[in-house]
Amino acid sequence: MSQTNQRVSNYHHDLQMSARIDLAAAHRQAVDDGFIEGIDNHFTLTVPGNPDRFFLNEFGLHWSEVKASNLIEVTLDGDVAAGKGSANLAAVSIHAPLHRRGVACVLHTHMPYATALSQLEDMTLEPCSQNGLILHDQVAYDYHYNGFADTQGEGERMADVLGNKHILMLANHGVVTTGETVAEAYHRLYFLERAAMTQMIAMAAGKRRMISDDILAKTREVIRASKNELAAEVTLYFDAVKRVLTASGSDFAD
Repeated sequence: MSQTNQRVSNYHHDLQMSARIDLAAAHRQAVDDGFIEGIDNHFTLTVPGNPDRFFLNEFGLHWSEVKASNLIEVTLDGDVAAGKGSANLAAVSIHAPLHRRGVACVLHTHMPYATALSQLEDMTLEPCSQNGLILHDQVAYDYHYNGFADTQGEGERMADVLGNKHILMLANHGVVTTGETVAEAYHRLYFLERAAMTQMIAMAAGKRRMISDDILAKTREVIRASKNELAAEVTLYFDAVKRVLTASGSDFAD
């Protein structure tokens, strides 16, 4: 192998190892944040340098067992291309169509408050909190629950509903968040659950006080003008997640 090819190979290896570590960290943090449900739900990330494959947690592992080295690589057709273990059918059905459309990271959970919101006749994430305001325009709503997502045709339908948004509320089911990185997708997942939690508590307490249209418009402008700063905050947040996991003795990076 030439020196140039070796450098390229090393570069892709380093990128893939970093990607594995980030995805494993997201699984561990999801346990700490209370987003896990049994051995179900799934987080995936396109393999850097190989857009026809994605990393996935082996079906059957508790998320507290997931680490960089035991993630499997799955093709867009659902075949396990590297690693040991099986790929959850629902994971392939929901995630592969999104990865096929160029989405890098896809996180799907049945986390409590967002899933409770998805069970309401109107599951709109309302701009009645600061978190809700920030996420409000990023959410698409799929009101057609069709039972278990066990075909890629169903995943394609979900992807159509998501369109160019970053968050998908699945009626009577749960949520999907996406991002160009694990950090971005997890940041959205975390704050979606926080926004849903405070909205559900406020709904139980009585009529909500919505944020005015003027403030909504003003905040949208601030968000558009602060894209770089917000991206930096997302990175800082996920770096902090990994530091805390490491300090606690977690073996997620192994």
